[in-house]
Amino acid sequence: MEYKDYYKLLGVEKTASQDEIKKAYRKLAVKYHPDKNQGDKNAETKFKEVAEAYEVLGDAEKRKQYDQLGANWKQYQNSGFDPSGTNRKGGRGGRYTYETNGDDSEFFGGAGFSDFFESFFGRGRSRGRSTSSDYDFESPESDLAGEIPISLEEAYHGAERIINLQDEKIKVKIKPGAYDGLKLRVKGKGQKGSSGRSGDLYLTVKINSHPLYERKEDDLHTEAPLDLFTALLGGKQEIAALSGKVSIPIKEGMQNGKVVRLKGKGMPVYGKDNFFGDLYVKLIVRLPERLTDEQKALLKKLQATFEKQYA
Repeated sequence: MEYKDYYKLLGVEKTASQDEIKKAYRKLAVKYHPDKNQGDKNAETKFKEVAEAYEVLGDAEKRKQYDQLGANWKQYQNSGFDPSGTNRKGGRGGRYTYETNGDDSEFFGGAGFSDFFESFFGRGRSRGRSTSSDYDFESPESDLAGEIPISLEEAYHGAERIINLQDEKIKVKIKPGAYDGLKLRVKGKGQKGSSGRSGDLYLTVKINSHPLYERKEDDLHTEAPLDLFTALLGGKQEIAALSGKVSIPIKEGMQNGKVVRLKGKGMPVYGKDNFFGDLYVKLIVRLPERLTDEQKALLKKLQATFEKQYA
C-alpha cells in the first residue's frame, strides 16, 4: 500500500497554516466537484483524494499524528501501534467515528476512505441514519463574479441594476463617481455549498467609452468649438457638461487650442460627498468655410489696419 502525501495532493507546503490548507482544499474541491465534472472519472478521483487529504490536514490533531509518522506509518503499524486508537492486535478502539445519511458512498461514490486512510486512522463506523457528520466533506460555497457595464452619465449620477441570478432578482446600487474596474460585493449571493452557506457575488463595473468626454481619474477632458468672432472679441461660450450646461468666459484674443479649467465640474469622487474633479475644455476656434465678396473686402480692410499697427 502506497504512502499518500496529503500535502502534495492539496498543493501546499508542510509548513502551511490551517487557513492556507483550507483555502487550497476549497479551490480544488470546487475545481473537481462532481456537479461541474459529470461523467469525468478522473475528476471524481481527484475530488475524493483532496477531500480525504483535507479530512486529515484540516484537523490539527490528525495532522499532528500524520506528521509524526509520515512515510514510516507502516513500520509503526506493524509494531502494533495504531494512531487511530484502534489496537489491531488487541481489539477495537474506534476513536474516529462519523454519522451520515446512510454510508460513506455519499461522499466517495461507494469507495469510502482509501485503504491508507483506514490503516492510518481506523475505519469510521456508521452509527445509523442521521443528518450530522463528524467528518466535514461538504462541497464548499464559492464566490461568483460578473461585470456591469454602465455609461459615463450613470457613473456621474449613480445607477441601479437588477441582476437575475438563479431565479432571484437582486438590486445593485452603484454610487456616483463609480470608476472602471470598481468591484462591488453582494454578500451571500454566490454559489451555495452543501452546508447551506453561500459565497459572495462580486461585480466589476465597466464604464463605456463616451463620444465627448475622456476620463482621467476624477477629471474630465473634452473639446468645444469656438467661433472666430467670439475668440477675437471675447464673450461667453456655453457647453453641455455632465452636471448640466456651463457658460465659459472667453477673453479677447483667445487662442486656438487653449485649455480652460472648470473647477469642480469633473466626476464626483467615489465614496466622498461633495468632492469633485475638474473639467478641462480645449477650445477649438472654428473658421468659416466660405466668405462672401463683401466679407472678404471687410477682412482685407481689417488686415490693413493690423499691418499699419505692427509696421
